Amino acid sequence: MERYDSPAQRAQWSSEPAFVFSMAAAAVGLGNIWRFPYMVGENGGAAFIIAYLIALAVVALPVMMLEVAAGRLAKGSTVSTFRQVHRFGGIFGWGVVLLTVLITSYYLVVTGWTLGYTVSAVTLNLPSFGEFTGAYNSLWYFFITTAAALAVLYHGVSAIEKISKFLMPVLLLVIVILVITASQTDGWSQARDFMFQADFSSLTQTSLWVFAFGQAFYTLAIGQGYLMTYGSYIPKRTNVPRACMVVAGTETAVALLAGWMMFPFVFTYGFDPGEGSQLAFETLPRVFEQMTGGAPLSMLFFGLFFAAAFSSCLAGLKVISAAVEDELGLTHLRSVLVVGVLMVFLGVPSALSFTPVELTVAGMPFLDFMDQFGGTNVVIASGVLGAGLLCWLLPRERVRDALGARSPWWEWRIYTVGRALPLVVLAFLIWTLLA
Repeated sequence: MERYDSPAQRAQWSSEPAFVFSMAAAAVGLGNIWRFPYMVGENGGAAFIIAYLIALAVVALPVMMLEVAAGRLAKGSTVSTFRQVHRFGGIFGWGVVLLTVLITSYYLVVTGWTLGYTVSAVTLNLPSFGEFTGAYNSLWYFFITTAAALAVLYHGVSAIEKISKFLMPVLLLVIVILVITASQTDGWSQARDFMFQADFSSLTQTSLWVFAFGQAFYTLAIGQGYLMTYGSYIPKRTNVPRACMVVAGTETAVALLAGWMMFPFVFTYGFDPGEGSQLAFETLPRVFEQMTGGAPLSMLFFGLFFAAAFSSCLAGLKVISAAVEDELGLTHLRSVLVVGVLMVFLGVPSALSFTPVELTVAGMPFLDFMDQFGGTNVVIASGVLGAGLLCWLLPRERVRDALGARSPWWEWRIYTVGRALPLVVLAFLIWTLLA
């Protein structure tokens, strides 16, 4: 697959499986291995998982298909996709790109953590998270990761495809090995209860559902421009519902496996499951230190963890650079440089929140604030408004053709969900304010 220079010369994924692998890598990445376990830990375990699965199956999956189909129709950036729907849609499209800029800026910081732990694993000196953030490692590795991501971005989507094809099978194998190891620990039964015995009264909590929908949207990359941008490269004869179901099934399996991998060790070593964004980095170094053969496994795991996180960053950067390149008429190189400046400017505060500076907002690390505000509330708003715009303004027959599926079932479900979502959310907000 060649790098494109204009929408008229837009490249395509080499096949439907290549599209699925690349989308799965973008969806899995940090959203499942890093974010899902810590969101489960902070929101009560099994009840959150139930709410998350309902949100994923009922709402997130149809919206995912809609965004991919819209990108396939427009064959352009997120901004141009929404502009083709309505003449003022480009304004909303730029809002989506801005959200992706914010999320990717702190994604690069967390990806830097995975790189730092990979280097530490290779040198046989895995630190605790407190030791790692006691100096300015978070900042330096952020700079290194950002530079590497921009270099790969410049060489185009073919580099993403090659990384993704190698990444997924090996990463899943390593996670399964760690799950098997976790099943032998003292904390296994406690983790089983935590993830399967729900306090159903928790399902009446508004905040639980907000975080569950936020996680479902977040891990399927809804409302962030990823799906439209990746869909714009989709090859002919691709069945969009089938491809999206494979991606959603993969990310759900990996998310649950990540929980099974993490929580037995959390309870075995007495960590707090509500530790927050650093949960994986507090827990896993201790795990590898205690395991027989932990040193080589730590190298493999953190190396693949970095690759998964890096792939997620590439997806976000591609959304931003495609918009900058298509809308501002910049050359590919200049668009990459503009994106690099944005990432450095916005990512440094998140990196500094886990250094001796300890930059905080509202009593929490700046990175955690960005993740919980942007990664939950704003992602939900973006996904809901985007789905409403597409379903109320885009002709159904065009979406039907773009889906590439014979059955009308998905078209009906997509339009039912997409048109109802803004109204349901508006009613929910009014009810919340009046309650």
